[in-house]
Amino acid sequence: MESEEKQTVESLPLLEYLCHPARRDMRITVMATVFIIICIVLVWLISYSILLVGLAVLILFGSLAGFYFPTRYRFYDNHLIVKTTAQTLRKEWSQFRSYYPDKNGVLLSPFGRRTRLENFRGLYIKFAGNHEQVMEIVRSKIDFEEDD
Repeated sequence: MESEEKQTVESLPLLEYLCHPARRDMRITVMATVFIIICIVLVWLISYSILLVGLAVLILFGSLAGFYFPTRYRFYDNHLIVKTTAQTLRKEWSQFRSYYPDKNGVLLSPFGRRTRLENFRGLYIKFAGNHEQVMEIVRSKIDFEEDD
């Protein structure tokens, strides 16, 4: 209780939001779920193995966890926190040297120019109807000239 009262302005996030892509478009969610069920049924019909069906469920839902489960984003003055179902990432703004926005989010890259490694080393921030707010913070924190 006291720790909540002692929060300073610095510890409050500049922006905090929840992104849940499965709730955004139910048509796509239903199609993805039907596809997963068809794949699981096919694994059963081919193998008749509960072990392989369980493995298929883990792999298919695990690979789509970012779609089915919500992600919470918190932007602070000198770092950002991305909390998923399985992990919490804390990254300093100083780790990023460039950014590349698209219609669904923005890729924060540790490299100064485009490279194939940025998809593995970078961090993709999804928008949740707040494109301008997110981009305003990203532009203020990362010194980078966008190529238009």
